[in-house]
Formats: sequence, structure tokens, C-alpha cells
Amino acid sequence: MTDIVNRLNELLVHKFGISEAIAGTLDAGIAVIVLLGAAVGINWICQSVFRGISRHDGRMKRSKWHPFFAKRKLAHHILLLIPGLAFYFMLYFAFERDSTAIRLLHRFDIIYMIIVAMMICNSLLLIFLDIYTTTEKSRNHPMQGLVQGLQVVLVFVGAIICIAVLIDKSPKVLLTGLGASAAVLMLIFKDSILGFVAGVQLAQNDMIKIGDWIQMPDGTANGTVEEITLNTVKVRNWDNTISMVPPYTLVSTSFKNWRGMTESGGRRVDKRILLDVRSLEVCSEDMVSDICKNVPLMSGAVASFSGTSASTKSSSFSEAPSNSQLYRIYIERYLRAHPLVAQNLDIIIAQRESSGYGLPVEVYFFITDKVWSNYEHIQSDIFDHLISMAPEFGLKLYQLPS
Repeated sequence: MTDIVNRLNELLVHKFGISEAIAGTLDAGIAVIVLLGAAVGINWICQSVFRGISRHDGRMKRSKWHPFFAKRKLAHHILLLIPGLAFYFMLYFAFERDSTAIRLLHRFDIIYMIIVAMMICNSLLLIFLDIYTTTEKSRNHPMQGLVQGLQVVLVFVGAIICIAVLIDKSPKVLLTGLGASAAVLMLIFKDSILGFVAGVQLAQNDMIKIGDWIQMPDGTANGTVEEITLNTVKVRNWDNTISMVPPYTLVSTSFKNWRGMTESGGRRVDKRILLDVRSLEVCSEDMVSDICKNVPLMSGAVASFSGTSASTKSSSFSEAPSNSQLYRIYIERYLRAHPLVAQNLDIIIAQRESSGYGLPVEVYFFITDKVWSNYEHIQSDIFDHLISMAPEFGLKLYQLPS
């Protein structure tokens, strides 16, 4: 290769009358172009051979790792190292050792191989993330934020090494100089640093995971967490809009996580039925008999007005019961018999302090079906029934006069 360059130099100088400096520059340029063409050809051959092998190798296609490697083009990036290595050693055939040209071209070739090595490391990180997200553990401990943090570190370190190679200085010198500008770097990467720290806190304290339903007090997010990255938490809201919440916002402010509800035995219902105070009365024996006759669930609830069991909790009436008292007994019996009410969780029927809006009867229980649409249907049906049964006890619901 050196002989060819020398002959070409003599031809340009003696035949065309070009100066030796210009001829030397042209020779060097032509040699570099030839070597780059050879490197590109080597890369094309290697890529073609690998594609042919992967296309016809059945074992490779059946491997469970093959889709992950193919998606991130790991083999393609590894093969890019071969032309870089070939170009590095082919330079010795075109230029004199220790010449300025070969030192400069070697620097650029090393920078190319550093960039390829960064691409390989990035592919390995993404492959790890892809494989990890297929596991059940990824829901509780998402790693995307950590991987993105490592990608930032990889790019930063790679850029430092490339600059050090280009100016022929040790990376330590650059890192020492960057120490003085650490404040500027922290300002530039402020969101990434805050996001990384917040992501670690969220994962360490198990505050949030993919699939959780979260609700922000300011209404910016109210839905299911779909993705947790270095700088954002992606939330699909109940109306299918998408909210992007910074991770450090979830650490620095309060938010509601509905995971406890989804993991429990039921979803809570806490509503009040407002009774008209003017419709409350003490029940006569005939009235009690009519209620027990017309409302099957009340059969046997009141045997007499003295010393007998009046409810499922063996309460006894020392005096004549009121119609609101019987109504509360009926509500509890109805909920105890309902197939979609969680019987192992609290069922509380309580009378609250009366106000200008009537006498509140608080109904507190849990529904076993926690799917939102089903939950709303079930609790609506239950309260439709309870409200419609109030007249059977001689009660009226309070309604603000028009």
C-alpha cells in the first residue's frame, strides 16, 4: 500500500507538475478514502454473513433471547467493531509509523470504536430492561428510571473519554476541570438528578408501582400508572387522557394510592340516607306486625316489645321500637343477605346527628366487586332498593322544599 502511494505521488509531481505538498495531501486523502471503502466493505460482508446465518439457523430463532437481541440490534452493533479494528491496522500499510497522519486517524478511529462500545452497552441495558419488564417483579419495582440514569452516565463518561482521546489528554484532567463547573452541570441535569433520587425513594418505600390507581389532590392525575421513567410518571386518567407527573412531585406532595382498596376484600361504600324527622314515630304492635308481614327479611325481628331479640346482634327492646330503628335493622339484614357485599368486612348502620337537612342514617359497607363500572351499578341498585323500602316503615325521605 505504501509503494502504491509513493508511485502515485511521483506521478502527480512529475507528470502533472503538482507541488509535493499538494500531491502528498491528495495521496493521503485517496488512501484514507480507499481504506474507508475497505472498512465499509468489510462491515457489509460481516452483516450479510450474520443475516444469512440468523435467517437459516432454526436454533437461533427458537431461542427465547433472540427477540430481545434482535429488537435492540445487539449483534449489528457488535459487528460494527470489526471495520473499526480493520481500519486501525490497515493504516499501517498506507502511512509511515509515528507519522502525524496515522496518529490523527488513529484518534478518530478510537473515537468511533468508543461510540460503538457505548451503543453496545446501551443495547445491553435496554435488553436487560426488556427482559425485566416481562417478570412479575417489574410491577412492584420498575427499573426504567434506573436504566435511564445509567444511560445518562454512559453518555457522559463516553463523551469525556472521546474528548480526552481527541485532544490527547488524560480523562482525569478533564474530570478535574469539570469539578469546578459541577454547579453548572447540576443545574443542567437538575430534573434528571431529582427524578432519579425520587424514583429510588418511590421504589424503596413501595409508594407506587405500575398498575396502581393514583389520584393527585390538584386533579392533575387520576388514573392508572402505565410507566415510570427517570423524569416522568405516565398516568392514564379515567377519561383516557394522559398525565405526565414528575417523580419528585409524588415525593414532595401528598397523593392518594388506591392499591390498598384493590388488594383488600372489597371496595368501600359510605353514603347517607336522609330521613324526614316528621315521619319518625313509635311503632304500635299492629304496625310492627304489618312490617313483619310485608317485609320478609323482618320476619322474627321483633317477637314482642320486651326482652326479645330484635336484630342480628341480639339487641332487645325494653320499649316499643321506632320505625327508624326497624328500618336500620332491615338495612343491616338486607346487606348481610346480599351476595355482593363483603361479609368479612365492616357493615355499619348508624344514625348521625340531625340537621336542617333531616336525620342522616349512615350506611357503611364493602362491595366485593371492585371494578369501577360494576361497583357503581351494584351500590346504586342497593340504595335504590333501600330508598324505595323506606315507605314500608312509614318513613319519608327529606327533600328540600322548593
